[in-house]
Amino acid sequence: MAVDELSTTFAALADPTRRAILSRLAGGEATVTQLAEPFPISVQAVSKHLGVLERAGLIERGRTAQLRPSRLRGAPLKRAAQWLESYERLWDESFERLEWRLRD
Repeated sequence: MAVDELSTTFAALADPTRRAILSRLAGGEATVTQLAEPFPISVQAVSKHLGVLERAGLIERGRTAQLRPSRLRGAPLKRAAQWLESYERLWDESFERLEWRLRD
Protein backbone atom coordinates (compact mmCIF):
# COMPACT_ATOMS: atom_id res chain seq x y z
CA MET A 1 0.00 0.00 0.00
CA ALA A 2 1.45 3.36 -1.03
CA VAL A 3 1.55 6.21 1.43
CA ASP A 4 0.12 9.37 -0.05
CA GLU A 5 2.50 12.26 -0.62
CA LEU A 6 0.54 14.74 1.48
CA SER A 7 0.68 12.48 4.55
CA THR A 8 4.42 12.00 4.09
CA THR A 9 4.92 15.76 3.75
CA PHE A 10 2.94 16.58 6.90
CA ALA A 11 4.68 13.80 8.85
CA ALA A 12 8.05 15.27 7.90
CA LEU A 13 6.88 18.77 8.84
CA ALA A 14 5.61 17.59 12.24
CA ASP A 15 9.07 17.85 13.79
CA PRO A 16 10.34 21.33 14.78
CA THR A 17 13.96 20.44 13.99
CA ARG A 18 13.01 19.44 10.46
CA ARG A 19 11.01 22.64 10.02
CA ALA A 20 14.05 24.64 11.19
CA ILE A 21 16.25 22.76 8.73
CA LEU A 22 13.84 23.62 5.90
CA SER A 23 13.89 27.27 6.98
CA ARG A 24 17.67 27.25 6.82
CA LEU A 25 17.65 25.60 3.40
CA ALA A 26 15.25 28.25 2.10
CA GLY A 27 18.31 30.53 2.22
CA GLY A 28 20.42 28.19 0.11
CA GLU A 29 22.02 24.78 0.13
CA ALA A 30 24.05 23.59 3.11
CA THR A 31 26.01 20.56 4.27
CA VAL A 32 25.01 18.36 7.20
CA THR A 33 27.70 19.96 9.35
CA GLN A 34 26.45 23.45 8.53
CA LEU A 35 22.87 22.44 9.26
CA ALA A 36 23.85 20.83 12.58
CA GLU A 37 25.59 23.96 13.95
CA PRO A 38 22.61 25.64 15.66
CA PHE A 39 21.16 22.45 17.15
CA PRO A 40 22.04 20.76 20.45
CA ILE A 41 22.05 17.38 18.67
CA SER A 42 24.68 15.38 16.86
CA VAL A 43 25.51 15.56 13.17
CA GLN A 44 24.22 11.97 12.94
CA ALA A 45 20.84 13.03 14.33
CA VAL A 46 20.64 15.88 11.80
CA SER A 47 21.54 13.40 9.08
CA LYS A 48 18.60 11.22 10.13
CA HIS A 49 16.29 14.25 9.93
CA LEU A 50 17.64 14.94 6.45
CA GLY A 51 16.81 11.36 5.49
CA VAL A 52 13.18 11.90 6.52
CA LEU A 53 13.03 15.16 4.57
CA GLU A 54 14.59 13.53 1.53
CA ARG A 55 12.16 10.58 1.58
CA ALA A 56 9.31 13.09 1.78
CA GLY A 57 10.71 14.85 -1.29
CA LEU A 58 11.19 18.11 0.60
CA ILE A 59 14.94 18.22 -0.01
CA GLU A 60 17.44 16.72 -2.39
CA ARG A 61 21.01 15.90 -1.57
CA GLY A 62 23.77 16.37 -4.08
CA ARG A 63 27.36 15.31 -4.17
CA THR A 64 30.23 17.73 -4.65
CA ALA A 65 33.59 16.04 -4.08
CA GLN A 66 33.21 14.69 -0.54
CA LEU A 67 30.41 17.08 0.43
CA ARG A 68 26.72 16.25 0.19
CA PRO A 69 24.94 19.60 0.18
CA SER A 70 21.19 19.57 0.72
CA ARG A 71 18.78 21.87 -1.06
CA LEU A 72 15.12 22.63 -0.61
CA ARG A 73 12.51 21.30 -3.04
CA GLY A 74 9.41 23.47 -3.01
CA ALA A 75 6.86 21.35 -4.89
CA PRO A 76 5.70 19.23 -1.90
CA LEU A 77 5.37 22.37 0.23
CA LYS A 78 3.28 24.01 -2.48
CA ARG A 79 0.94 21.02 -2.62
CA ALA A 80 0.57 21.08 1.19
CA ALA A 81 -0.17 24.82 1.10
CA GLN A 82 -2.77 24.30 -1.62
CA TRP A 83 -4.46 21.62 0.47
CA LEU A 84 -4.56 23.95 3.48
CA GLU A 85 -5.89 26.80 1.35
CA SER A 86 -8.92 24.67 0.53
CA TYR A 87 -10.01 25.26 4.14
CA GLU A 88 -9.49 29.02 4.02
CA ARG A 89 -13.20 29.73 3.39
CA LEU A 90 -14.10 27.74 6.50
CA TRP A 91 -11.65 29.74 8.61
CA ASP A 92 -12.82 33.05 7.15
CA GLU A 93 -16.45 32.21 7.88
CA SER A 94 -15.56 31.22 11.45
CA PHE A 95 -13.77 34.52 12.03
CA GLU A 96 -16.66 36.45 10.50
CA ARG A 97 -19.11 34.74 12.90
CA LEU A 98 -16.82 35.47 15.82
CA GLU A 99 -16.52 39.11 14.80
CA TRP A 100 -20.30 39.36 14.46
CA ARG A 101 -20.81 37.91 17.96
CA LEU A 102 -18.22 40.21 19.48
CA ARG A 103 -20.02 43.26 18.08
CA ASP A 104 -23.22 42.37 19.98
